[in-house]
Amino acid sequence: MGSDFVISWKYYPINKKIPNTLHAVVKIFEKHETEITSENHTLSSNSVLGIITSSLLELNFQVETSKKNEDKIRVPVTYKERGDVDLSFETDAYHVDNKTVLEVEAGRGVTNYQFLKDLFQSCMMADVEYLSLAVRKIYRSSADFKKVLSFFDALYASNRLMLPLKGVLVIGY
Repeated sequence: MGSDFVISWKYYPINKKIPNTLHAVVKIFEKHETEITSENHTLSSNSVLGIITSSLLELNFQVETSKKNEDKIRVPVTYKERGDVDLSFETDAYHVDNKTVLEVEAGRGVTNYQFLKDLFQSCMMADVEYLSLAVRKIYRSSADFKKVLSFFDALYASNRLMLPLKGVLVIGY
């Protein structure tokens, strides 16, 4: 496990070292690589999230445990009078203290550009400094992880769009 690097990852900006808190997220994916790798499995994003949930909970992440309203994780975006939440976005997992959002994507991660929506929403969320984005390495015959990396490489290299996030971790499973 881990020796043939089934789980791939890249941290942005590339001139910064990955924070230990995000490296712990990578370790979770590595711990479960034989169960989730897209090279051997065609799991849905919910199935992958279900497999890694107990490990995320051990790191004190709040994790969406079902699609029921009460089990969803909502991160505030804006507030209204008296401090009530006006707008919030849902996420797969959130670490309050580390200000980290985790999104796990599968088939539509690249096909429907869900990773761009995840990036946008993470940038809008209050008290979020890091996005961890997990995508399949392979979806059908598409190298989804590499496509997402190409996007982030161009985003950071162009220096034309400044993100309000301290960092983005892309994990390929």
